[in-house]
Amino acid sequence: MFRRLGLGLLVIAMAGCSAVEAEQTARPTPAASPSSAAPGGAGATPSPEETPSGEAAGAGDPATEGGGAGAATGDVAATLARMSVEEKVGQLFMPVVYGSRADAAHQENSARFGAGSPVQVIKKYHPGGVIIFPWAGNVSDARQLAALTTGLREASRVPLMIGVDQENGTVSPLSAIVTKLPGAMAIGATGDPANARAAARLTGTELRALGITMDFAPVADVNINPRNPVIGPRAYGSDPGKVATMVGAAVDGFHAAGVASTAKHFPGHGDTSTDSHTGLPVITHTKAQWRKLDAPPFREAIAHGVDAIMSAHVVMPKLDPSGDPATLSRTILTGLLRDELGFDGVISTDALNMAGVREKYGDAEVAVRAVLAGADVLLMPPDMPKAYGAVLAAVKSGRISAARLDASVTRILRLKAKRGMFGKVTTDPASVRSAAHLSLARRLAREANLP
Repeated sequence: MFRRLGLGLLVIAMAGCSAVEAEQTARPTPAASPSSAAPGGAGATPSPEETPSGEAAGAGDPATEGGGAGAATGDVAATLARMSVEEKVGQLFMPVVYGSRADAAHQENSARFGAGSPVQVIKKYHPGGVIIFPWAGNVSDARQLAALTTGLREASRVPLMIGVDQENGTVSPLSAIVTKLPGAMAIGATGDPANARAAARLTGTELRALGITMDFAPVADVNINPRNPVIGPRAYGSDPGKVATMVGAAVDGFHAAGVASTAKHFPGHGDTSTDSHTGLPVITHTKAQWRKLDAPPFREAIAHGVDAIMSAHVVMPKLDPSGDPATLSRTILTGLLRDELGFDGVISTDALNMAGVREKYGDAEVAVRAVLAGADVLLMPPDMPKAYGAVLAAVKSGRISAARLDASVTRILRLKAKRGMFGKVTTDPASVRSAAHLSLARRLAREANLP
């Protein structure tokens, strides 16, 4: 995406910007974008404090979502069986689409995808998901966003995953419409994992009410470098054990709300002094140091059933001497994450438009190499037609085997079934920023000693 813009726009506006917020450095060209939208559906989403147990009734339980656990399992197998190769390749991608309405044309969609409206993008490329950002014209108010997500889902033949990067704190793209909560460092400072769980559950409940089914949170990095320009307050702290406890609690909170969670950034982005949005960080941890300092929060996330883990665009030469960033390293994504840590969920890349992953290879080759390394989801490719075409060609040539493609698509479909995306996803925008939510947010802020 950066290729279409002058260097003057390639500025990171905030040092602590999120992994997928890299796209903010490549804002779309101005366009008149319709802002009106029909209301979303009226299905109720439980408040974090509505049930005595503190759980959203049935949320996150495949037996109560998408027709029950057996139906969900059958849906995955049946869906995979009827998909074309082109549709399977599309499932690997999670791009940004532009505009506030699913059916309205936007010049950025035309320029980037050769398709005018978000609906047309979905029908052309069959993406497994899309990610929401205000700068893409996706967000004006809760009612509009709920209508957009509903329209996007209705356009997709295969259940569509709709994600956002709502970490809270410094990385809060939906801050204008959702309940404001303390960030991870402030929550970590309370020392109470119940607060991490409550914050994640509240966030997940509001996301689900808006039709968003995946959050790229929590941050599982251990921020042991005070000069870290990209993680900092986004991490729960600098102690691996304490961070791990908070991460596990946050995963539980998201799942209680019925939202998929993503631990990031594997194998660890906490000891860097370079921002991977603008360069390629190198971390010299030995494998023993990695196991002690970086791995514990990811182990804990996996133990709590985290749905996805996001890769980091960092080089760790003592884990993999190839010089490739972790996103493109089979030694790290498959060898460490899959084989050593036993993770069989979805591996997502960090945003593929970031400089840290684009130094050695072109955008087409990056997409192919990420899949070969073990990634399932290719997040925010800078040139979707080029990346999609390269992966499709690699599948047809046998460079990416049919079995390898099916493994990724199965993991993606399994995640969707588990988090209720095969069933009806109802929205309830009026429930966002409820009195109960605001009260809980004030309590968390007091415990974190925030104003």
